[in-house]
Amino acid sequence: MRPVSKGKSPINGEFNQYQDAKTELVSRLGGYCSYCERKVVTLLAVEHIEPKDLKSDLEKSWDNFLLACANCNSCKSKKPVELKEVLLPDRDNTYAAFTYQDDGEVKPSEHITQVQKQLALKTLSLVGLDKPIQEFKDSNDQLVSLDRTSQRKEVIGEAQVALELLARNANADMMTAIVYMAKNSGYFSIWMKVFNEHPEMKLRFIEVFKGTKNSGCFDLNNAEPITPAPNPDNLEHGGKV
Repeated sequence: MRPVSKGKSPINGEFNQYQDAKTELVSRLGGYCSYCERKVVTLLAVEHIEPKDLKSDLEKSWDNFLLACANCNSCKSKKPVELKEVLLPDRDNTYAAFTYQDDGEVKPSEHITQVQKQLALKTLSLVGLDKPIQEFKDSNDQLVSLDRTSQRKEVIGEAQVALELLARNANADMMTAIVYMAKNSGYFSIWMKVFNEHPEMKLRFIEVFKGTKNSGCFDLNNAEPITPAPNPDNLEHGGKV
């Protein structure tokens, strides 16, 4: 889960309609789901961290906004959210909190505390990222990636191919092409995992995915995660990881 900073609100006070914040959110964070990280061309929604049906006073508040795909938004739905009990990409170092398996599964990182692992598990459950892979085949018996887990698995394979290409031809043009591939697919954390031994590539990913560099969650000399998150936007209950 990519840590981000969305910065201060572009307006004074609340938005007239929460949908009015979408342009600014996409401009600052990119067109990606804040939870599953996939790139969303259509149906990317302004996501209320604390559900607007339960916290009507936060319906038009910038601090309560992220971006979400239809799947994560639907899974999260109207579930109550206690900010101190979940990990959120706009205030915690969610990259350091989770690890991505080659089979597409997302798990709490082994490098966080037991208390933090419980927060990570609650977060995965909140947006349905703990759901198992579902195998779908077409009429030609070919696997089709429809659910979020299988899509992550597919992108892991693409990133591994890109890593092999870099090993064969490690020049600036190849690096630029791989960064373009990553930006176009989304899944920042997957590309960071696959290129873990290549800090120069990781720094490029941190730079190209909007909002990530400004989160302060990475050392810009070696791309290593910084914990706890500095929470530069001073959001409530930030810096839990």
